[in-house]
Amino acid sequence: MWIQANWPAATHIHAVTTTRVGGFSLAPYDSLNLATHVGDKPELVEKNRHKLTGALSMPSAPIWLNQVHGSVVVEANEANLDKEADGSYTRTPGIVCAVLTADCLPIFLSDEAGQQVAVLHAGWRGLHAGVIASCIKEFAVSPESIMVWLGPAIGPEEFEVGKDVYTAFILIDSGFAEYFVPCAENKWLANIYALATRLLHRSGVVSIHGGEYCTYTEPDNFFSYRRDGRCGRMASLIWMDANKK
Repeated sequence: MWIQANWPAATHIHAVTTTRVGGFSLAPYDSLNLATHVGDKPELVEKNRHKLTGALSMPSAPIWLNQVHGSVVVEANEANLDKEADGSYTRTPGIVCAVLTADCLPIFLSDEAGQQVAVLHAGWRGLHAGVIASCIKEFAVSPESIMVWLGPAIGPEEFEVGKDVYTAFILIDSGFAEYFVPCAENKWLANIYALATRLLHRSGVVSIHGGEYCTYTEPDNFFSYRRDGRCGRMASLIWMDANKK
């Protein structure tokens, strides 16, 4: 039902991305759809969320967001439940940060001591808008003390973008050009993992892990909006054990 983050985070930190397997939803949302906004039956989404909470022994219900492909990052608490934002963080053990994806990049963050965690929803718009930098600013430690895991996203051989995306990143930094491979007239294949890594480096983060999946080419494991259009969403969740500081 899920993939654990492969990174050197403190042992009391839990970080996972779900697969599409193990839920109750019917096609085209089969089966572990965790999103309420894609047209799935609400009662089945609720069953999926309840099953996942129990299977992962979560200390509390996740703080779900209303994602808008922007740069806003909020503290994960009841006051910000369903708030328009594309990332959340917490310094409180027992609080579960969550984002939903189906090709966009989930980015997990933690400080070395395991006193703060965060997770981001990062498509190309969010990356360009500065969602990474917004999150880094919420950490009390220096960026060099932050580690990152890049969860499952669309791979570099499938993420076709137009001139607008290419130009938007080149205007930030001409070095981004190496992460775009021409594939047709005014079309490029973009490497979202590399784009995120460069932005993390620009923010001062050096400990970066993950980036080996492709949601588009692994239909048995992942939802993909680019591949299927109507589909479910995976969840990326991170929290600290409630009995740890």
